[in-house]
Amino acid sequence: MKEFTEKHHAFIAATFYTLLTQRYGQRGEDAFVLATNRYAEQRGNRMAQRAVRDGQPLTFATYRQYGEWVNTQSVKEEGCGNAGYVVSYAPDFVEHVTQCPWAAQFAEMGMAKAGTVYCTHLDKAIVRGFNPCLVFDTTQSLHEHDCCVQIAKDANFEEGVVYQKREEYLKGFDYHCGHNYKTYSELCVSIFGAGGSAIAAEVLDRFAQTYGQEMADVLVSYQNTDFNLI
Repeated sequence: MKEFTEKHHAFIAATFYTLLTQRYGQRGEDAFVLATNRYAEQRGNRMAQRAVRDGQPLTFATYRQYGEWVNTQSVKEEGCGNAGYVVSYAPDFVEHVTQCPWAAQFAEMGMAKAGTVYCTHLDKAIVRGFNPCLVFDTTQSLHEHDCCVQIAKDANFEEGVVYQKREEYLKGFDYHCGHNYKTYSELCVSIFGAGGSAIAAEVLDRFAQTYGQEMADVLVSYQNTDFNLI
């Protein structure tokens, strides 16, 4: 079985967006946004739980260290790992992202609109789940511009500081993909009932057709995981 990567993760979100908007129009996009926020807030809250357990303050500095992923070897070998540069460290931390595997996957699928909707909400919701008093914004995305602009308000980082993620808290993309599929599926079913169930089943079928049944089975294996808790 191949390694789960960021691009599998993006495939799941893009396929849900496609089917939701095709079948339910604006209501489908609204449901996609709700699911994206739910997924992201759960991720951020897990980060916060670990930080509180470790006695760390829920600041942007801690946030940078408690993220649950780093680029996989596969996307680095493809040449589409995350890349960018810092524009400002203080008072706001402003970063321009010039390359991203999620953007690469959305582009390959011809799903720039889905990518823009996803990225508009994702990171700010992760931060909100981590600490709702922190303010984060994505003012433009790679899907429609030459870079993604991300702003951590009043982060007040020291000039040139680099925060390393704590390796013991990193999760593989099998976990992240399982979380993504479960959350979108549950929100689809909650909102659209049988129609949502049909969408979740079709997303899984398309994933299996693209990446193989074994990888699709891994997604399903996370259906009983409580992603609210560490």
